[in-house]
Amino acid sequence: MRVLILGVNGFIGNALTRRILTTTDWEVFGLDVGSDRIEEFLGERRFRFLEGDIAINREWIEYHVKKSDVVLPLVAIATPATYVKNPLSVFELDFEENLRVIKMAARYGKRVVFPSTSEVYGMCPDREFDEDSSPLVYGPIRKERWIYSASKQLLDRVIWAMGSANGLRFTLFRPFNWYGPHLDDVDAPKEGSSRVLTQFLHNILYGVPIKLVDGGHQRRSFTFIEDGIDGLMKVLVNENGCADGQIFNLGNPAADLSIRELAQKLLAAVATYPKFAELARSAKVVEVSSAEYYGANYQDITTRVPSIRKAKEYLGWAPSTGFDEGLAKTLDFYLSGRTTPEV
Repeated sequence: MRVLILGVNGFIGNALTRRILTTTDWEVFGLDVGSDRIEEFLGERRFRFLEGDIAINREWIEYHVKKSDVVLPLVAIATPATYVKNPLSVFELDFEENLRVIKMAARYGKRVVFPSTSEVYGMCPDREFDEDSSPLVYGPIRKERWIYSASKQLLDRVIWAMGSANGLRFTLFRPFNWYGPHLDDVDAPKEGSSRVLTQFLHNILYGVPIKLVDGGHQRRSFTFIEDGIDGLMKVLVNENGCADGQIFNLGNPAADLSIRELAQKLLAAVATYPKFAELARSAKVVEVSSAEYYGANYQDITTRVPSIRKAKEYLGWAPSTGFDEGLAKTLDFYLSGRTTPEV
């Protein structure tokens, strides 16, 4: 199989590339604006990489769409601060540029595996979010944070329509707060943009207070990256067409934590590393408003728990890594071999 991954240096892209190249005989074509997370694969004969931009290198993309069996457009702005501060850039990249790629895939009869998002459910009132029945509920237009969710939802709908009307082969997968090694750079986070776990870890290591937005009462289902990649690989293998025309939540409902609980678990886990124990014990936790942290046009989601019934039934997939185990593996990646508490 030949797989085209746009955004190959990102969190999901680099983890998927690693899994493909170490466990299959597939080829990977990859594009991204950087290569720091995939440097180990740059000499691999089954990996072809271009350091480039989805909005600029369109001829390269079209050529490799034609050469590939499946296309994964993983390029996206998925940082809440940007939703509020620069919403048009979110729409232009997350919707317009990805739509261009999907139209190419449709033109050449290629299969698309598209990363939707758990955020498409918005403020859904369901206890567990179901791919086929849960309503997608957003806030008012002036709350610009919803432009990411709305862009992803609209592209989900366009892909579905292209499947119905034009026979596009597709699968949509919705990651629920995937975390693990290579998540973000803990030494250079961007407040409001980095994922919460690596932002908190940075704050501990650098003696910066951990900020709980609106008290940290929001709940998320945290999913270890290797579990997520297990599910995504089953989507790619697509045994007997089991994933064709389907939407799958890939998340861990058993790892449902509040952000406050996440901070507490992280502090306790970092304290088990002798080199960093004092930093964890002395870390301060403060509360800030969402308006102060993200901007006035932010609105949050109080809970986000997936139903994984379909993934179990169609893919034979379920997460196997508990949060404490996944957190330990993540901290080993970031802290083992780190020579000083602060850089």
